[in-house]
Amino acid sequence: MKKLCIINRIHEEGVVAVLRGENWQQVVQLSEEAIVGGIKVIEITMTVPHALKAIEELANRYSWNHPDSSQNAIIGVGTVLDPETARQAMLSGAEFVVSPTLNPDTIMLCNRYRVPIMPGVMTIHDIQSALDLGVDVVKLFPGSQFRPGMIKDIKGPLPHANVMPTGGVNVENLGDWIKAGAFAVGIGSDLTKEAIETGNYTLVRAKADQYVKAFKQARK
Repeated sequence: MKKLCIINRIHEEGVVAVLRGENWQQVVQLSEEAIVGGIKVIEITMTVPHALKAIEELANRYSWNHPDSSQNAIIGVGTVLDPETARQAMLSGAEFVVSPTLNPDTIMLCNRYRVPIMPGVMTIHDIQSALDLGVDVVKLFPGSQFRPGMIKDIKGPLPHANVMPTGGVNVENLGDWIKAGAFAVGIGSDLTKEAIETGNYTLVRAKADQYVKAFKQARK
């Protein structure tokens, strides 16, 4: 039940912040600003030095079903390349797992512990393989290599596939992806680039607010 609740919540929120940084403390700060700005689904990538510390810190502070809206957020892990990393992240508090590729062993482990797994795919074959392995949502990656119409192309033969484009999604085209049928969207460097360059992390809060408003407008 918890797994399905988290998947449904990701769909309802619609925007996943994919966060990278120079160190885990910086990523925690970026996450806090994104959450205040309205993005309630946070993906901490394993490319961040000591990323598990960031996941643990945030998981201890936020919960996907916390009654206090300011403490209500879903913390997950991204750029997971193998099942060992997925399990470490789960034990640190990650509520969902995202990977850049389709790794059957990682999917099997996540299914064993009833944790949502969103593997990276690029082809219809990839997506069917993911569905055969019991995946609920696939990550179309890199999204910058596709157009929003790709969602319709996928749903022709695979209407039951839930697709989350990640990479290349911005405030301007987010609406096109949602209207095309995207399950949710992953937002990367566009959310944090200016804040990291200037050291003004509150810019993430403002940018997050723009993304949330764009999503709500498109989902109407």
